[in-house]
Amino acid sequence: MKTKTSSFGVSKREGHDSSIFYERDLYKNLTKDMKTIAAIIPNRKEDKFVENKPPEEWTDQIYCYTSEDMFHVPNDSVALAFTSPPYNAGKDYDENIDLAEYMRLISRVGAEVFRVLIPGGRYVVNIANLGRKPYIPLHSCFYTVHMNVGFLPVGEIIWQKAKGASGSCAWGSWKSAKAPRLRDIHEYLLVFTKESFSRKDKGESDISSQEFMEATLSVWNIAPESAKKVGHPAPFPVDLALRVIRLYSYKGDIILDPFSGSGTT
Repeated sequence: MKTKTSSFGVSKREGHDSSIFYERDLYKNLTKDMKTIAAIIPNRKEDKFVENKPPEEWTDQIYCYTSEDMFHVPNDSVALAFTSPPYNAGKDYDENIDLAEYMRLISRVGAEVFRVLIPGGRYVVNIANLGRKPYIPLHSCFYTVHMNVGFLPVGEIIWQKAKGASGSCAWGSWKSAKAPRLRDIHEYLLVFTKESFSRKDKGESDISSQEFMEATLSVWNIAPESAKKVGHPAPFPVDLALRVIRLYSYKGDIILDPFSGSGTT
């Protein structure tokens, strides 16, 4: 049975028609957009300040508001931010915007995350690359805009979601060098820090020795979550969030997900 680009979850890719995906604004003026990504300047106000207030007044909340202006969250108050942003790939929650506009959005959100993080606080971003004609290395673009914001990169984790690609046969040209296509079975977790490579404060971690050994490897083998089961087009598994939180935060820390998705974090 032939398949086509889906706006909810990920379908099998057999005799796949991806024309809907390639007709999106993401692929219009793509070459021009790729050349200008490095010139994107973060749209943030250097003097923006949100006064501190007691944590019980603003934590343990879901704010139905834009993550481009998180005025609910005080400056220098969050220990860890972990998120997977919308990929601008045509899911139910996506708008149809070009690559440059999308990266400006990501930059504005990144600037707000930078503001709310404590010195030494981490920002972990789950992202996948897109397309094949041409291939869009979104993770590379994310490095550029977040380093422009002021983040320091501290590592990159490959999240291997499967051993093989069952139900996926987008080979391009079967057993031929004409146009073979790679089939992604991984995504990335990009790890950034604010101002310092080490946290200045002290706290208690609750990660076991075995967990720490596995979490500090650059490849994580964690099974993906079912979009149908969760009721969200692109959920990540609880185990992924749990590992990030245990590795990069102390007990009692404040955690932020600027794009809450299905609420996994």
